[in-house]
Amino acid sequence: MTKEEIFERLRSVLQEIFDTPPEKITLATKLYEELDIDSIDAVDLIVRLRSFTARRMQPEEFRSVRTVGDVVDVLHLHMSEKV
Repeated sequence: MTKEEIFERLRSVLQEIFDTPPEKITLATKLYEELDIDSIDAVDLIVRLRSFTARRMQPEEFRSVRTVGDVVDVLHLHMSEKV
């Protein structure tokens, strides 16, 4: 899966879970400041992202994640490691 495909799927998840308008979600969108995602929301998001990689993801892998693009990069890395 390409980073663009991951981004589109992630955008759909963010829209569904957090009722965020799609135009508000870009690669540069800051998760905490712009989307108002708190720590509990972040855990919910990580659980939903398991479907992207088909394996368990650890919360500490997302400690440095600040933007939607950062999430895309982490997911892409996980998916590349599976190959």
